[in-house]
Amino acid sequence: MTTLAFAILLAACMVAYALNRRAATGLRDGGQRLHSVSGYHGLFALLMILVPVLVVILLWLVLQGAVVNRLVMSSLPEGTLDGLGKGQVDLILAEIQSIAGGRVFGEPEVWKIAAAERFSGLLQSAALGLVLVTALLSLAIMFFARSKVSAEFRARQGAERIISGLMIFCSVIAIFTTVGIVASLAFETVKFLKLVPLTDFLFGTSWEPQIPIRADQVAAEGAFGWLPVIVGTIVITIVAIVIAIPIGLLSAIYLNEFAPKPVRSVCKPILEVLAGVPTVVYGFFAILVVAPAIRSLGAAWGIDVAPNTALAAGGVMGIMLVPFISSFADDALSAVPRALRDGALALGATRAETVMNVLFPAAIPGIVGGVLLAVSRAIGETMIVVMAAGLMANLTLNPLESVTTVTVQIVTLLIGDTSFDNPKTLAAFALGMMLFIVTLIINIFALRIVRKYREAYD
Repeated sequence: MTTLAFAILLAACMVAYALNRRAATGLRDGGQRLHSVSGYHGLFALLMILVPVLVVILLWLVLQGAVVNRLVMSSLPEGTLDGLGKGQVDLILAEIQSIAGGRVFGEPEVWKIAAAERFSGLLQSAALGLVLVTALLSLAIMFFARSKVSAEFRARQGAERIISGLMIFCSVIAIFTTVGIVASLAFETVKFLKLVPLTDFLFGTSWEPQIPIRADQVAAEGAFGWLPVIVGTIVITIVAIVIAIPIGLLSAIYLNEFAPKPVRSVCKPILEVLAGVPTVVYGFFAILVVAPAIRSLGAAWGIDVAPNTALAAGGVMGIMLVPFISSFADDALSAVPRALRDGALALGATRAETVMNVLFPAAIPGIVGGVLLAVSRAIGETMIVVMAAGLMANLTLNPLESVTTVTVQIVTLLIGDTSFDNPKTLAAFALGMMLFIVTLIINIFALRIVRKYREAYD
């Protein structure tokens, strides 16, 4: 039924567009001078139907489940839920929903079967109601939009107001989403810092978030010093960037300025294929090829190498980041005006001097954007680190040791049934907040570099 509702909405939009455009075209052909062209009359009708009806459908789908559940639970025999906690009530509701879906375990009570039948009936009624409301509302708005067609009607302004409202709404949603993310992180971080001192978290050199979950459980006291985690993140990121930046920039410069067209047409698509490889494949490559090769090389040179190393994870991650840096740098170099190239070459500069002294400074904003994207990907990468670097939080700068990252620890901490008022779970939010702050500092630093060294041209 939901699919049918969206199909009705799509059909109504298309019909409204065609009707209003045809009506406006008829007025124009009849000799009347239209304020707006025929296409805007059709677009106005389409948007008039699409926006409100889509909002109604989405609200209906969001509220439908809660309303049906409340009606079903309120129709249960009197006294059924007396003395039960929220968890037990939710369990009964889940059992009713399972019975309604045909998943019956054992011999359920008669009242549960009746509630399941009522649940199914209410869902069917709600789905049918959604289709009827969609159809009726679409028809009503279609007739209203059709009645607005006239030579004096400002259809273009009407359509532009709707589009402008949509853009403002999307901008507000984006802003409030960002504010909500930061606020949720800050709220949970404050709860964590009430249980773990700030000094222990910021300056502690041990990360062992293993604490008792129950009073009768034996476990360690737990240590929540984030230094080993952030140091591991920095080590892996530096290894990845040291590999990705030179390869990415040099490949972009060569393909953009020096490579023949046949070579560029072949090499650039092959290079960009790396961006579409899943990270788990990179993880397999790191653990099956790169890590054994590093261990074998270390054994040949008499160097102790851990089974999982930051060098293996960072090296493979650097290869993964090459397409991002190369693509951004290539686009930035291509965006530099051709007149700058020709002018530098006309003054006697070599192609290498033109690239380094003219094109590269002009393309710095785009290049820094690519590097920032690569750094963000490196900091936020999880799968490669889990497979190639391990889960042990070691405070070391040696890339041949096993380390872990902030994102890996966040995933590890949120796995399981630990309650959200437990320091072990809240530590994930504290790590997320610190990662957000570190990323923000990197972005601010990069913007200052761009503003300082950017070359402006007319």
